[in-house]
Amino acid sequence: MAFHVRDPETDALVRELAEKTKLGITEAVKLAASEALAARERAREEKLAAMRAICAEVASWPRTGLKADKAFFDEMYED
Repeated sequence: MAFHVRDPETDALVRELAEKTKLGITEAVKLAASEALAARERAREEKLAAMRAICAEVASWPRTGLKADKAFFDEMYED
């Protein structure tokens, strides 16, 4: 499953990474891809944790028993 990099900037970046990490080209591409995917997953988990914290805080607020109906929202948004 080979692929060819036709972009000179990408080629230079991969070669620089390979040189700095003392890895071959294939290993450098693998490292870059795995680190990028891991960073995305960490960012996703951080966002989910923040959303869960917000949801938990809102859920902890006391219930008022009041209903927010269409008229309430129409008044809020001046519809």
